[in-house]
Amino acid sequence: MGNLSPLEILSIESSSLTGNVPSSILNISSLKILNLANNSLSGSISVLDNTFFNLPKLEQLHLDQNHFTGQIVSTNILRSKKLWLISLEYNKLTGSIPKQLGNLTSVKILYMGFNYLTGEIPRELVAIRLVEFDAIQNFLSGSIPSFIFNISTLGGLSLSYNHFSGSLPSIMGPSLPNLEWLLLSHNMLSGLIPSFINNASKLIELSFSNNSFSGSVPNFGNLRLLQKLGFWGNNLTGGLGFLSSLTTCQYLQTLDISNNPLNDILPTSIGNLSSTYFQWFGATKCNIKGFIPLEIGNLSSLLSLIVNKNELIGFIPSTIGKLKRLQRMILNGNRLEGHIPLDLCQITNLGDLHLGDNMLTDLVTLILSSNYFSGQLLSGIGSLAAINQVDLSIEGCRGLETLSLANNEFEGSIPGSLGNVRGLSKLDLSNNKLSGSIPKSLENLRFLVYFNVSYNRLEGEIPTTDLLLPLLLNHLFQILLYVVLQDSRRISHRELLQGTKSFSETNLLGRGSFCSVFKGTLFDGLNVAVKVFNLQLEGAAKSFDTESEILSTVRHKNLVRIIGCCSNLEFKALILAYMPNGSLEKWLYSDNYCLNVIQRLKIIIDVALALEYLHHGHTFPVVHCDIKPSNVLLDEDMTAHVGDFGIAKLFDEGEVVIQTKTLATIGYASPEYGSEGRVSTNGDVYSYGVVLLEIFTRKKPTDDMFSEYISLKDWVSRALQENAIIRVVDPCLLASEDQDQHFSIKEEHCVSSIFGLAMKCLAVSPKERINMIETVASLQKIKAQFQASH
Repeated sequence: MGNLSPLEILSIESSSLTGNVPSSILNISSLKILNLANNSLSGSISVLDNTFFNLPKLEQLHLDQNHFTGQIVSTNILRSKKLWLISLEYNKLTGSIPKQLGNLTSVKILYMGFNYLTGEIPRELVAIRLVEFDAIQNFLSGSIPSFIFNISTLGGLSLSYNHFSGSLPSIMGPSLPNLEWLLLSHNMLSGLIPSFINNASKLIELSFSNNSFSGSVPNFGNLRLLQKLGFWGNNLTGGLGFLSSLTTCQYLQTLDISNNPLNDILPTSIGNLSSTYFQWFGATKCNIKGFIPLEIGNLSSLLSLIVNKNELIGFIPSTIGKLKRLQRMILNGNRLEGHIPLDLCQITNLGDLHLGDNMLTDLVTLILSSNYFSGQLLSGIGSLAAINQVDLSIEGCRGLETLSLANNEFEGSIPGSLGNVRGLSKLDLSNNKLSGSIPKSLENLRFLVYFNVSYNRLEGEIPTTDLLLPLLLNHLFQILLYVVLQDSRRISHRELLQGTKSFSETNLLGRGSFCSVFKGTLFDGLNVAVKVFNLQLEGAAKSFDTESEILSTVRHKNLVRIIGCCSNLEFKALILAYMPNGSLEKWLYSDNYCLNVIQRLKIIIDVALALEYLHHGHTFPVVHCDIKPSNVLLDEDMTAHVGDFGIAKLFDEGEVVIQTKTLATIGYASPEYGSEGRVSTNGDVYSYGVVLLEIFTRKKPTDDMFSEYISLKDWVSRALQENAIIRVVDPCLLASEDQDQHFSIKEEHCVSSIFGLAMKCLAVSPKERINMIETVASLQKIKAQFQASH
């Protein structure tokens, strides 16, 4: 190819090329554009630079999204006096930005992001009339030099995700008439946000988030083209007066001011923001006081309203009902009072509503008819002190499992239509004023295991033993289950008290939704984990029942082993094998621990083997429903064991999907679980896929960096597509696996394969997901290849 002297454009991007760049193509003196982007080319960038002997006409150099390493030397490349675009992003370049780049006065666009560059931005770059400069996600430090803000040609500057410190210049020379994006988030910048930015009238995106800026937010009213503005996570004060200036920004789409001590009332001017484009308003933990202004209803394009953990008072304004496109409203953690406005029920797109931790009035009327509800219903109805009308119309809820209307003052007869709720397993109507007889139609409830109608005014005959006998037998089975679990022993309350030092805080291992776990020592010297259920919490008893039933039937080396139980009317506890190395979550997020690649690989295989057994190796499938790092425990040999079956589901013969209203952990639940309550083995596969990503990125799916725009899955998927997993992998691995803080090819291939497998687990459609048999086989193959390469 070096003989193609008339050649002006050589573009071989996205072609899966590997190896070094042959020096011959770098001697094509006629070449104007060289594009080798998005391949897997490797070698030292300095060697590549030293081969630029004969490219005097070169105008564009695209080497981004490869595996080039080493330092940028920039000696011979200076021969290319016509070069105006250099793209080196998404590689593994180290060292500093060379001062010699300042001699390339023809350069306009310089992309160096997503590398490992260190040091300061050299002052010599002042000679370049840059149009775009992108050095995002490196390790650059020092202050951001003031000369950058004097480059009148600058159209875009991205320095986010670095280690810049100090303050920005308070004044500048000429304005920035061409600047369209200024991204400085995730650094250590401090001081004031300079007001001169308001002169950059073409700005579209402006981000100062996650720094230490202080003082007031300047007037940005001159930024009429602004679409995105973010400065969450700073120390900004001075109130919310700046919102009035943003009313001239008629294209503004998102505004996130969260986690700043702004300490002000929400001004009525918020209703003057763009009604056509404004979609996202975030103001969590801003010390916002006073009332929610009625004018909030003017924001007709709003999709997300997030003003939680503030000091708002008064009523939720009925004008919110005008926000017909609203999908998320997060107002929890304030001091709102009064009733929930009826207008809120007219927002048909609303899917995420948080109003907890306020002082809202109890419901007076509750109508839930003509829906597709399933699972548990109205677990907290007993706390609705003011309610006087309830319309359930539940006869169509074929998947309803639990109905408890106990301890109320319901009158009339038990509706015979309850017999149509075929999935009902628990029916509690006790302590009411019900009259008449027990409907014979209840004999159709073949899954019913708990039935309580005591303390009513019922009369007549009890239906045939077809109803009562199964209930009595099942109740007897439950009692026996607590006393003698398979291969387990009965342990007294006294033995547990002594072994845990009366459940002392010093013995506390952790807390869950319904329980606390203590380290204990039995009379025979055996160390155990004692899981004590808080029976004051609704759902705790059911969680104990569920975990008891499942742990009594499953046996696998990668499941937490049950040793015994202690149960009476006032106390319920499970005694489990003690795991001295704690949870996987502890190992991932503690600064004192770091798992290497092979340890993580073994752990994910252990978890996969446990799920394979539950889904395919048990008599009937068991769905765990809550796979996450805190439920993966490590024994003394670092063997992983899956625990916490409190919300698990044991399927009956032939069942493949069931409905539930039990809540799984946010971030790990599959889409069909979260939106429809559909439980299947495919849901566990999805959760496992999330865990795979979390283990090798050390990022929780609920990390602050993720939002409705980008998830953990999206973040990793993008890195996979761009052959740049190095930028998403856990930094702990980079530091521990290689002294140069780079993955070796072996480790990178291993982690890439695991990420690829995770994507198969995370398919949106349950039917398209891989199963755990296939997952285990894939992981064993990845492990074998990795060990062979070592």
